[in-house]
Amino acid sequence: MLDALHTLLIQSSSSLGVMFIGIVLMSYLLEDLAIVSAAVMAVQGDMPVSLALLAIFLGIATGDLGLYALGRGAKRWRWIRWRLYKMPYFQMVKRRFQHQQRLNLFVIRFIPGFRTLGFTLAGFIALPIWQFLAVVLLATSLWTGLVFGVIYWFGRQAWLDIAAYQWWFIVGSLVVLLAVNRLIKLSFLRGLQWKN
Repeated sequence: MLDALHTLLIQSSSSLGVMFIGIVLMSYLLEDLAIVSAAVMAVQGDMPVSLALLAIFLGIATGDLGLYALGRGAKRWRWIRWRLYKMPYFQMVKRRFQHQQRLNLFVIRFIPGFRTLGFTLAGFIALPIWQFLAVVLLATSLWTGLVFGVIYWFGRQAWLDIAAYQWWFIVGSLVVLLAVNRLIKLSFLRGLQWKN
């Protein structure tokens, strides 16, 4: 399904509304792929840069807010609470959240695999919604702007105008982004193990 959505967005001459909604939906499934896809569409002129950034930001922010709401609901519904307790790293992230909640929430935005748990936990411990939104929106702006900006800048380079390189650029960008995410996650886990 994700592959079909990505293909529809990149290869078709869809309307801007369809592309906008597609990026928002894709960001619910895989944020990094949505950022790369939106940047590539902006580079190719299929979508204005401002609209591509807005779609990514809207998708990521509403997804994060949904995770927060899920955490709030976990206090009321036992089956959600049970699922939350069964998540890997739940206790470790919960301990980290006891101190410097806003800083940890900010850092979690940049650590794949901890976003779902961290944002759900923020709702579970009833972090005030305005604090959650302020921290998450700032972190999302920085993350999206950085990744989108780098991909957009590289995509605008003249050597990429050769059609054969464009698809390799998309694949390479995604691989590099996933590798960086993995390194950040591993270094974060090592830091937690060292402190415990």
